[in-house]
Amino acid sequence: MTSITRRTAMGGALGVAALPVAGRAQSRDNTIRIGVLADFSGPYRDTSGPTSVAAVQQAIEDLGVAQRGINVEVIQGDHLNRPDAALALARRWIDTQGVDMICEVNNSAIALAVANLVRERDKVQLASGAASSALTGPQCSTHTLQWTYDTWMFANVVGGATVRSGGDSWYFITADYAFGHQLERDAGQFVTRAGGRVMGSARYPFPGTTDFSSFLLQAQASRAKVVGLAMAAGDMQNCVKQAHEFGLTRRGQQLAGMIMFVQDIRTIGLESAQGMVMSEVFYHDLNDRTRGLAQRILRRTPDNMPSQEHAGTYSCAIHYLKAVAEVGVARAKASGIEVINVMKRMPTDDDAFGPGRVREDGRKIHPAYLFEVKSPAESRGMWDFYKLRATVPAEEAFRPLADGGCPLVRG
Repeated sequence: MTSITRRTAMGGALGVAALPVAGRAQSRDNTIRIGVLADFSGPYRDTSGPTSVAAVQQAIEDLGVAQRGINVEVIQGDHLNRPDAALALARRWIDTQGVDMICEVNNSAIALAVANLVRERDKVQLASGAASSALTGPQCSTHTLQWTYDTWMFANVVGGATVRSGGDSWYFITADYAFGHQLERDAGQFVTRAGGRVMGSARYPFPGTTDFSSFLLQAQASRAKVVGLAMAAGDMQNCVKQAHEFGLTRRGQQLAGMIMFVQDIRTIGLESAQGMVMSEVFYHDLNDRTRGLAQRILRRTPDNMPSQEHAGTYSCAIHYLKAVAEVGVARAKASGIEVINVMKRMPTDDDAFGPGRVREDGRKIHPAYLFEVKSPAESRGMWDFYKLRATVPAEEAFRPLADGGCPLVRG
C-alpha cells in the first residue's frame, strides 16, 4: 500500500503510513489494524519511532498470523509529543480507518488521553512506551495495558538494588519539574527503605539547562557514594558527559541514571558513561532469546539496536495477536474489552521478556535488571554496553497490586 502523508488542521505534520504485513488478499473487513503511535521526528525517535514499527512487524512474522487466518495491517503516526495532535490522530484512526489497537505511545500525557478514547470506542491501547505509574494506579483503565516499565519500577530497581550492592549514600541532581520531582521522591524512598540515606539534592531549571557544573560540584561536595540523575534524554546525556569531565567517577562517586536506554549510552560514549548504573527490563545481549530477537529486528533497522521500549512493543503486539487468534477476528474487532480480558487471563511468554503475566490493574510484569556500563576496554564492540549487576524478580520489580489505588482491583 502506498504511504500517505497528512497534515492535521492544528498545523502539526503527522506522517501516517499504512504498511502491508500479511494476507493482503483477504477482505479488509477481516483485517486487524494496529496503529503505532510514536515519536518519528523528535528527541525520542531512536528509542521509539521506526524501530517500534519494525518490532510490531517482527511480532507478526514470528507469530505466523497468516497461517492462523489473521490479516494484519500496521499504520504508523507521529504524535509530535503533543497530546492534542496525538488524540486527533488516534480518533481519526479509530473512526475512519478502523484501527483496533494502538501501541507504543511513548508519552504519558498522550497515553492517558488515548486511554479515555479507546475506552469510549471499545478499542485497545497497549502503552509499551509510556512510563507514568498512574496508568496502572488511580488512572488505570479497562481498555489500556501498561507493558514495559514505569517510574515506580525504575526507582525501585535503581534505588533499592544499588543500595543492596553497596551504594548506600545518595545525592540527587534533579530536573525541577513534576517528572524529576517524582523520580527523586520515589528513588529516595527506596534508598532509605533499603537502609541507605539521601544526603541532599540540587534541582536545575528545566528546560534550558546545558551547564551542569554547579550542580555537579554540589554533588561532589556531598561525598555521597551515588549521584542519582533524576532526568532523561538530552539533559541526562549532557550531565553524564560533564560529570566525566569533572572527574566525578574517578574520585569514587558512581552515577545512577533513573531512566536510560542503550541509545543514550551510544550518544554519551563508554569513556564518559563507564561505571554508571541503571535499570532496564530488556538488553539485547541478556540471553539467547533476547539475542535472537534483537538480530531479527535489527535486520529491519540496521542502524538502531532494539531498546527495552522496542522489546515491549514487540511483546505487547505478539500477546495481543495471540488473544485475537483465540477470540477470532470478528469478535476482536467488535469488542476491545474481550481481547483485553483474554490478554489478562493468558500467561505471556516471548523472546523479549520470557514468561510473565498481565495483572488486573493492567500492569504487565516481568523481571527487571540493574546494569552497569562497561568500560571501553571491557566492550567487545558496538552496542556491547552493559554488565549485569542484579536481577529483580517480576513480582518484586513492580508496585504491589494493592498499593496502586487502581479502581479495577477488587478489595
